[in-house]
Amino acid sequence: MGCSQELIEFKCGTVIGCRLCNKSIREISLLLNIPRSTISGIITKWKQLGTAATQL
Repeated sequence: MGCSQELIEFKCGTVIGCRLCNKSIREISLLLNIPRSTISGIITKWKQLGTAATQL
């Protein structure tokens, strides 16, 4: 699976994009089929770093 890092970056970007469009964590979870805890972690790291963190 050589594309796993690219997929992680894509998912992080998608989560942040949804959040910037004022979607709730619950809505993002349902839309992307990702656990809410994962989405919360991505958003928290993004807020702390100012960018989408790729090393989760």
